[in-house]
Amino acid sequence: MDISASSASSAPATGPDGASAWVEVDLDAIRDNVGELARRAGSAQVMAVVKGDGYGHGLLPSARAALAGGATWLGAAQLDEALALRVAGITSPILTWLFVPGADVGGAIDANIDLTVGSAWTLEAVHAAAVERGRPARVQVKVDTGLGRGGVLEDWSDMVAALARAQAEGAVEVTGVWSHFAWADAPDHPTVRAQQERFVDACSELERVGVRPPLRHLANSAATLTNPSAHFDLVRPGIAVYGLSPVPQIGDPAHFGLREAMRVGARLSLVKAARAGQGVSYGHEYVTASDTVLGLVPMGYADGVPRSAGGHGPVSVRGQRLSVAGRVCMDQFVLDLGPAYAGAAGDEVILFGRSADGEPSAEDWAQAAGTISYEIVTRTGPRLPRVLLGGDP
Repeated sequence: MDISASSASSAPATGPDGASAWVEVDLDAIRDNVGELARRAGSAQVMAVVKGDGYGHGLLPSARAALAGGATWLGAAQLDEALALRVAGITSPILTWLFVPGADVGGAIDANIDLTVGSAWTLEAVHAAAVERGRPARVQVKVDTGLGRGGVLEDWSDMVAALARAQAEGAVEVTGVWSHFAWADAPDHPTVRAQQERFVDACSELERVGVRPPLRHLANSAATLTNPSAHFDLVRPGIAVYGLSPVPQIGDPAHFGLREAMRVGARLSLVKAARAGQGVSYGHEYVTASDTVLGLVPMGYADGVPRSAGGHGPVSVRGQRLSVAGRVCMDQFVLDLGPAYAGAAGDEVILFGRSADGEPSAEDWAQAAGTISYEIVTRTGPRLPRVLLGGDP
């Protein structure tokens, strides 16, 4: 459920009436983040990656905000995501790269979506669908330069030859060649330079057989921010679009001119006194050290709160920084509010928001849960209503 707030301001909302918890999405932050990424990209175009429901921020609102910020392309990992963008009326160029045998490749061709070919079977499937329709398919070829994941690894020369034949037949229009870094978040890692060199060699091999795609792209968020030599014709930021730092060991969002677009809030559903020595939540992994006040937060791992962050996950209540007391449950977790707490049920709890405002951040939760901020924002559950701030009304 999306609940649009006023477009006149992107100040934090207080959540929908009666909602136990909610997700605020600042569309103006997404727009401005893309503008900053475009500035850093120089002459390269920007493809804003909106996969994973816009990294949990909402596929369509995020796409529109990114385009408003200057993105000229959208990237959607799953084919269904790309098709959903077209159905919603998005007309900008879209690249998709994950589909399986039997997927609606023909529908993507009809919708003018660029399909990634990264294996013999994907090129064969796209070729057949294009011939059936009597029109060329727009394709971008992915070379595996060392990540060992998607793309052509050992059979690049065979793919180059097959692409040249398909292009000569008029079955495909090759619009791009791309790859993905393994260690872009460690800019000095030797694989970064090695992958760039392999990528340049792969592009040259295409050119030698007359395949000259207008777009070469390799840079993800980390490389967009830290490695201008990898920008080529287009950069492909994902997490940075949403204001999170892909290289927190180098700088926080503000360091890179970004601001977090997601803020997750809840309301206390219960506040009660507890004696010293009271065990809290399953397994009594937390025991009150003195007489205190406990607060119940009505959201849990079913809403995306990492169970592994029990005892560590940070929250803010009335400006006070606290940690989850004990285990995170499916629908709830407990806070030790302290003996002096004078609040009541209904008080707001901020799980994470904008670090520059002193709120706990998605990165703080990632550290508490032993993961990365990408997972924290993308795992926010569907039963949490989304409150959209700013953007185009």
